[in-house]
Amino acid sequence: MKTIMVDMDEVLTEKNFSRLIEEYLGYIPDYDSLKGYYLQDLLKDKKEDFFKYFKDINMYKYAKLLPDCYDTLKELSKIYEIYICTDYIFREIIEYAGNNLKNKYEFLYKELDFIKPQNYIFTADKSIINCDIKIDDKLENIKGAKTKLLFTAYHNKNIDDKELDKEGIVRVNNWKEIGNILINNKKVTSNNDILNLHIYKKTKKK
Repeated sequence: MKTIMVDMDEVLTEKNFSRLIEEYLGYIPDYDSLKGYYLQDLLKDKKEDFFKYFKDINMYKYAKLLPDCYDTLKELSKIYEIYICTDYIFREIIEYAGNNLKNKYEFLYKELDFIKPQNYIFTADKSIINCDIKIDDKLENIKGAKTKLLFTAYHNKNIDDKELDKEGIVRVNNWKEIGNILINNKKVTSNNDILNLHIYKKTKKK
Protein backbone atom coordinates (compact mmCIF):
# COMPACT_ATOMS: atom_id res chain seq x y z
CA MET A 1 0.00 0.00 0.00
CA LYS A 2 1.41 3.39 -1.00
CA THR A 3 1.91 6.01 1.69
CA ILE A 4 0.81 9.66 1.86
CA MET A 5 2.18 12.40 4.10
CA VAL A 6 -0.40 15.16 4.65
CA ASP A 7 0.40 18.50 6.27
CA MET A 8 -2.07 19.99 8.74
CA ASP A 9 -1.98 23.81 8.80
CA GLU A 10 -3.08 25.49 5.55
CA VAL A 11 -3.79 22.01 4.08
CA LEU A 12 -6.31 20.26 6.35
CA THR A 13 -7.43 23.46 8.02
CA GLU A 14 -6.66 27.11 7.43
CA LYS A 15 -6.70 30.67 8.84
CA ASN A 16 -6.54 29.59 12.49
CA PHE A 17 -3.34 31.48 13.27
CA SER A 18 -4.20 34.43 11.01
CA ARG A 19 -7.58 34.77 12.74
CA LEU A 20 -5.82 35.24 16.08
CA ILE A 21 -3.41 37.78 14.59
CA GLU A 22 -6.36 39.74 13.20
CA GLU A 23 -8.16 39.62 16.56
CA TYR A 24 -5.03 40.86 18.32
CA LEU A 25 -4.39 43.69 15.86
CA GLY A 26 -8.02 44.67 15.46
CA TYR A 27 -7.72 44.76 11.69
CA ILE A 28 -6.73 42.56 8.73
CA PRO A 29 -3.03 43.08 7.92
CA ASP A 30 -1.65 43.29 4.39
CA TYR A 31 -0.76 39.63 3.80
CA ASP A 32 0.56 40.43 0.33
CA SER A 33 3.37 42.42 1.95
CA LEU A 34 4.67 39.29 3.68
CA LYS A 35 7.97 38.26 2.09
CA GLY A 36 8.48 34.95 3.86
CA TYR A 37 6.64 32.01 5.40
CA TYR A 38 5.94 33.20 8.94
CA LEU A 39 2.73 35.18 9.49
CA GLN A 40 3.99 36.51 12.82
CA ASP A 41 6.59 38.57 10.98
CA LEU A 42 3.72 40.91 10.09
CA LEU A 43 3.54 41.90 13.77
CA LYS A 44 7.01 43.49 13.77
CA ASP A 45 7.63 45.14 17.18
CA LYS A 46 4.34 43.76 18.54
CA LYS A 47 5.45 40.15 18.14
CA GLU A 48 6.67 39.63 21.72
CA ASP A 49 3.47 41.01 23.22
CA PHE A 50 1.33 38.92 20.86
CA PHE A 51 2.98 35.66 21.92
CA LYS A 52 2.40 36.45 25.60
CA TYR A 53 -1.28 36.48 24.67
CA PHE A 54 -1.06 33.55 22.25
CA LYS A 55 0.82 31.00 24.39
CA ASP A 56 -2.30 30.00 26.33
CA ILE A 57 -4.70 30.08 23.36
CA ASN A 58 -6.01 26.98 21.60
CA MET A 59 -6.18 28.09 17.97
CA TYR A 60 -7.93 24.84 17.03
CA LYS A 61 -10.87 25.32 19.40
CA TYR A 62 -13.10 26.66 16.61
CA ALA A 63 -11.14 25.27 13.66
CA LYS A 64 -12.82 23.35 10.85
CA LEU A 65 -11.54 21.07 8.13
CA LEU A 66 -11.38 22.54 4.65
CA PRO A 67 -14.25 21.71 2.23
CA ASP A 68 -14.17 18.12 0.89
CA CYS A 69 -11.17 17.32 3.10
CA TYR A 70 -12.88 14.74 5.32
CA ASP A 71 -14.59 12.81 2.51
CA THR A 72 -11.52 12.84 0.26
CA LEU A 73 -9.18 11.69 3.01
CA LYS A 74 -11.60 8.94 4.01
CA GLU A 75 -11.66 7.63 0.45
CA LEU A 76 -7.89 7.92 0.24
CA SER A 77 -7.55 5.90 3.46
CA LYS A 78 -9.11 2.91 1.64
CA ILE A 79 -6.33 2.99 -0.95
CA TYR A 80 -3.32 4.46 0.84
CA GLU A 81 -1.73 4.51 4.27
CA ILE A 82 -2.13 8.12 5.45
CA TYR A 83 0.17 9.94 7.86
CA ILE A 84 -0.63 13.40 9.20
CA CYS A 85 2.68 15.21 9.63
CA THR A 86 2.75 18.61 11.30
CA ASP A 87 5.07 21.00 13.10
CA TYR A 88 3.93 22.13 16.56
CA ILE A 89 6.78 24.45 17.58
CA PHE A 90 6.67 28.24 17.43
CA ARG A 91 10.22 29.57 17.51
CA GLU A 92 9.14 32.54 19.65
CA ILE A 93 7.68 30.41 22.50
CA ILE A 94 9.43 27.10 22.14
CA GLU A 95 9.00 26.34 25.84
CA TYR A 96 5.21 26.23 25.34
CA ALA A 97 5.30 23.89 22.34
CA GLY A 98 3.65 21.12 24.35
CA ASN A 99 0.44 23.17 24.55
CA ASN A 100 0.21 23.39 20.77
CA LEU A 101 1.03 19.71 20.33
CA LYS A 102 -1.83 18.77 22.67
CA ASN A 103 -4.25 21.04 20.81
CA LYS A 104 -3.26 19.63 17.43
CA TYR A 105 -3.55 16.05 18.68
CA GLU A 106 -7.05 16.61 20.09
CA PHE A 107 -8.24 18.30 16.89
CA LEU A 108 -6.98 15.47 14.68
CA TYR A 109 -8.42 12.81 17.01
CA LYS A 110 -11.83 14.48 16.98
CA GLU A 111 -12.09 15.49 13.32
CA LEU A 112 -10.38 12.58 11.51
CA ASP A 113 -11.83 9.61 13.33
CA PHE A 114 -10.77 7.11 10.65
CA ILE A 115 -7.03 7.88 10.94
CA LYS A 116 -5.37 6.15 13.88
CA PRO A 117 -3.31 8.33 16.25
CA GLN A 118 -0.30 6.12 15.56
CA ASN A 119 -0.25 7.83 12.15
CA TYR A 120 0.20 11.33 13.59
CA ILE A 121 3.75 12.58 13.19
CA PHE A 122 4.77 15.71 15.08
CA THR A 123 8.08 17.07 13.82
CA ALA A 124 9.70 20.29 12.61
CA ASP A 125 11.84 18.37 10.12
CA LYS A 126 9.71 16.68 7.46
CA SER A 127 12.74 15.70 5.39
CA ILE A 128 13.05 12.61 7.61
CA ILE A 129 9.65 11.34 6.43
CA ASN A 130 9.82 8.89 3.53
CA CYS A 131 6.43 8.64 1.83
CA ASP A 132 5.41 7.95 -1.77
CA ILE A 133 3.21 11.04 -1.88
CA LYS A 134 3.58 14.31 0.00
CA ILE A 135 0.93 17.04 0.29
CA ASP A 136 2.13 20.26 1.87
CA ASP A 137 2.02 24.02 1.41
CA LYS A 138 5.78 24.40 1.85
CA LEU A 139 8.11 23.46 -1.00
CA GLU A 140 10.91 22.05 1.12
CA ASN A 141 8.52 19.70 2.88
CA ILE A 142 7.54 17.75 -0.24
CA LYS A 143 11.05 16.98 -1.48
CA GLY A 144 11.95 13.34 -1.88
CA ALA A 145 8.47 12.07 -2.70
CA LYS A 146 7.56 10.35 -5.97
CA THR A 147 4.40 12.47 -6.18
CA LYS A 148 4.66 16.03 -4.84
CA LEU A 149 1.50 18.08 -4.39
CA LEU A 150 1.86 21.73 -3.34
CA PHE A 151 -1.29 23.03 -1.65
CA THR A 152 -1.84 26.68 -2.52
CA ALA A 153 -1.40 29.07 0.42
CA TYR A 154 -0.68 32.75 1.01
CA HIS A 155 3.09 32.25 0.88
CA ASN A 156 3.38 30.09 -2.25
CA LYS A 157 0.70 31.51 -4.58
CA ASN A 158 3.24 33.48 -6.60
CA ILE A 159 5.55 30.56 -7.37
CA ASP A 160 5.64 30.20 -11.15
CA ASP A 161 4.20 27.02 -12.71
CA LYS A 162 7.36 26.61 -14.80
CA GLU A 163 9.41 26.43 -11.62
CA LEU A 164 7.06 23.82 -10.17
CA ASP A 165 7.07 21.76 -13.40
CA LYS A 166 10.86 21.73 -13.36
CA GLU A 167 10.80 20.12 -9.91
CA GLY A 168 7.97 17.71 -10.78
CA ILE A 169 5.64 19.49 -8.38
CA VAL A 170 1.91 19.81 -9.02
CA ARG A 171 -0.09 22.66 -7.50
CA VAL A 172 -3.46 21.79 -5.97
CA ASN A 173 -5.98 24.38 -4.81
CA ASN A 174 -8.51 22.23 -2.96
CA TRP A 175 -9.32 18.70 -1.89
CA LYS A 176 -11.44 17.93 -4.95
CA GLU A 177 -8.35 18.37 -7.09
CA ILE A 178 -6.42 16.03 -4.78
CA GLY A 179 -9.18 13.46 -5.13
CA ASN A 180 -9.09 13.71 -8.93
CA ILE A 181 -5.37 12.97 -8.93
CA LEU A 182 -5.10 10.29 -6.23
CA ILE A 183 -8.52 8.61 -6.32
CA ASN A 184 -9.82 9.10 -9.87
CA ASN A 185 -6.42 8.17 -11.34
CA LYS A 186 -5.86 11.36 -13.29
CA LYS A 187 -2.16 11.86 -13.72
CA VAL A 188 -1.02 15.46 -13.79
CA THR A 189 2.01 15.69 -16.05
CA SER A 190 2.31 19.45 -15.62
CA ASN A 191 0.40 22.29 -14.03
CA ASN A 192 -1.34 22.90 -17.36
CA ASP A 193 -2.26 19.38 -18.46
CA ILE A 194 -4.25 16.57 -16.86
CA LEU A 195 -4.25 13.22 -18.64
CA ASN A 196 -6.58 10.35 -17.77
CA LEU A 197 -3.98 7.69 -17.07
CA HIS A 198 -4.00 4.99 -14.40
CA ILE A 199 -1.01 5.63 -12.17
CA TYR A 200 -2.19 3.84 -9.06
CA LYS A 201 -4.08 0.55 -8.94
CA LYS A 202 -7.01 0.73 -6.59
CA THR A 203 -7.10 -3.05 -6.40
CA LYS A 204 -3.67 -3.26 -4.81
CA LYS A 205 -3.93 -4.79 -1.37
CA LYS A 206 -1.66 -4.69 1.65
